[in-house]
Amino acid sequence: MAAQNLIPLLTPYKMGEFDLSHRIVLAPLTRNRSFHNVPQPHAAVYYSQRTTKGGLLIAEATGVSDTAQGYRDTPGIWTKEQVEAWKPIVDAVHEKGGVFFLQIWHVGRVSTYGYQPNGQAPISSTDKGITPGLDGVDWAPPRRLSKDEIPSIVNDFRVAARNAIEAGFDGVEIHGANGYLIEQFLKDQVNDRTDEYGGSLENRSRFAFEIVEAVTNEIGSNKVGIRLSPYTEFMESIDSDPDKLGLYMANELNKFNLVYLHMIEPRVTGARVHQGPEDEVPHKLLPMRKAFKNTFIAAGGYDRSKGNCAISENYADLVAYGRSFLANPDLVRRFEIDAPLTKYNRSTFYVPDPVLGYTDYPFLEEAK
Repeated sequence: MAAQNLIPLLTPYKMGEFDLSHRIVLAPLTRNRSFHNVPQPHAAVYYSQRTTKGGLLIAEATGVSDTAQGYRDTPGIWTKEQVEAWKPIVDAVHEKGGVFFLQIWHVGRVSTYGYQPNGQAPISSTDKGITPGLDGVDWAPPRRLSKDEIPSIVNDFRVAARNAIEAGFDGVEIHGANGYLIEQFLKDQVNDRTDEYGGSLENRSRFAFEIVEAVTNEIGSNKVGIRLSPYTEFMESIDSDPDKLGLYMANELNKFNLVYLHMIEPRVTGARVHQGPEDEVPHKLLPMRKAFKNTFIAAGGYDRSKGNCAISENYADLVAYGRSFLANPDLVRRFEIDAPLTKYNRSTFYVPDPVLGYTDYPFLEEAK
């Protein structure tokens, strides 16, 4: 395809030291198929199917410790067994020339006694729990972390990052979004602490920045990104001034020279997206995009048209796609020739089947 005919999403881009061949990113997607928290061989097929030479993939949220879990069969990166299990999955992506980051994660209070070691209470910034029954789950009331315990959680992220590099990943994405532990510190409607980790925005962001500092010191800032969602209210994680929170984080994160900042659009609510006009480019993230000096990734409700607009109007450097990439392993090719997309099946997003709704979505030639 002649360079002058390339759609904006298919133009090359240099993300730090990574030469990307296009702007389309596989968003991190929880798939609940890592039995007993160990990545499985079928994940190698799944990620390999969605790999293009020079394409960036972000692996699903992966727990940093045995207290980090809140869902069935989500992967971890805190044991030797998990590290070894990730290696062939990473190799499968690298064999096809992909760039692969691992999203490292702690759910905090988004958990139940059953997912915690010895049936203990989940940990959080607060002892305020999620409303029992929300999303049909009997969430356990959390235990507020003491100040003295926080360094060990920060260290869990550091070790997870080191383990990810040992498994072969090109880098990590710190999960600071979607109502999980880091966001439970960031957002003022959750964080009710009175110590130096609560109150002011500077205090509420302290935990996040301690994690960023520990991880960048461990593996290098050129291998670290972060995902934030100041506007989402997932799992009752709400901030009274998301504009201020997002802009503050974008500015302060520049100090760490992270390779990217990945932000979720306000139009995303949990797993639902509120769509506007077809070619509308949103504007809410623009101040954060302008403030952050390195690569900016936008996510949430993007299709081909909106993604092209975001790139051509310099609203984002890269665009992350979730459900459409899940249902179209050859999404990059389909966008290139403007082929129709396979519709995703929401009912199989989280089933434990290693094939159904996972590796059985058709490629273009199979769909004909």
